[in-house]
Amino acid sequence: MVDTGEKIHYGTFTDDDRNIDKYKRELGRLKSSPSFRLSELFSQVAHKPWRLLWLPFSICSLLIKIIREKVGQKPRFSVSEDYSEDKTHRNCVVLFPTNGVGFGHFTRMLAVARKLRLLDPDLEIVFFTTMPTLQILKEEGFPAYHLPNRKKFNQMEPSTWNAISEDMLANVFTIHKPKIFVFDGTYPYRGMLNAIKRRDDITRIWMRRPTAKKKSSSIPVDSLDHFDLIFKPDDSIESVIRESEKKLPFHRCNPILLVEKEEMLDKMVLRNRLGIPKDAIVAYVQLGAGRINDIQSDISITLDAINKSGAWAVIGESMLGQRIFLDGRNNIRILRDFPNSKYFNSFDFAIIAGGYNSYHEAISFSLPSICIPNVETGMDDQIERAKFAEEKGCMIVIEDVSKTNMKKAIAQLMDENVRTEMKEISSKLKKPNGALEVAEKLCEIMNEDS
Repeated sequence: MVDTGEKIHYGTFTDDDRNIDKYKRELGRLKSSPSFRLSELFSQVAHKPWRLLWLPFSICSLLIKIIREKVGQKPRFSVSEDYSEDKTHRNCVVLFPTNGVGFGHFTRMLAVARKLRLLDPDLEIVFFTTMPTLQILKEEGFPAYHLPNRKKFNQMEPSTWNAISEDMLANVFTIHKPKIFVFDGTYPYRGMLNAIKRRDDITRIWMRRPTAKKKSSSIPVDSLDHFDLIFKPDDSIESVIRESEKKLPFHRCNPILLVEKEEMLDKMVLRNRLGIPKDAIVAYVQLGAGRINDIQSDISITLDAINKSGAWAVIGESMLGQRIFLDGRNNIRILRDFPNSKYFNSFDFAIIAGGYNSYHEAISFSLPSICIPNVETGMDDQIERAKFAEEKGCMIVIEDVSKTNMKKAIAQLMDENVRTEMKEISSKLKKPNGALEVAEKLCEIMNEDS
């Protein structure tokens, strides 16, 4: 990569530049389209009539290839149109977290961004994301480009959305001239792959948490061909590393956390804010999108059991979800903030799902927990992850939520001696924050490319 040592200014677009880049991207898409490839077969027959004998077989073969490409069983056919001749770079990294069912991808990238800023205050850190919670990035001081998820649009075709994402990301690269691009997501968007495949002058990295379920859905076979390196945050359980991933260098790191121990707020900050007595036993409840007023739901059963135990409950309301409304329950409060882990000193125990971030936050901050694993996740084996902590003695796992099971588990955690023992075990399982490891590795790559 080229770096003159001088301060490199932002890239600029003249009208001609914009049109040329646009036409090159569109030309590449057209030449790669099924209709263009099919028309080429007929064009070949026109020039060489003897090929007419093989035309039916050629058409069938092409259609099979296209179908296999669509379902990810075969690498996508692509005609590369290099639309960027300027290979100079600025001291810049572009981070692309997607939005899944929660904050996992976004939280990891934000944690890395914070550490990068500490290591190199002059580094420009730019977010390109489908996450709607841009106010968080604004408060942190990070500039961001936002592309809403395709499902936010009414009946938008995937090809249309991918064309938009390709154009937007390509323009970000042209303007900011980054040395490094980091994607954090489960499934790579085709538009993103199209934008980065022509940019071999940028170090392209995939932050890919290893698959825990062996039968989880696979990614398109050519996805990894577009990246130079994979970061793999560790877990408490053995993760599946597919054979296709082994052809790329990968860097393992500890679980990535956004909040450090010293950043956690005093116990009374949240209790005073929510009007909770100082000496109350308080449980943090974060179970996802359950409905409180449905008496059969996990969250309703949980809140009822907490109420009968005499403890207080603070429900972690996701900033991505709908508002929660309570019906006259005096010992329940709602917390809609980010990240909620900064308030963990205020809680005596937690009742959580077994997601990667929630699990590792509970372990790292020694918060005794009851875990209700979500078995409907496509890739994440929450049961096995939580069972590991249960076997060690710092977590209680409930696979079948019932009034009896929940009452029994909460009764255990109402015992201060039990909570103390669980905290001590958790402290022994805690690992250093992987965010710093990743940031240091990125700075190392930056310096290598200077």
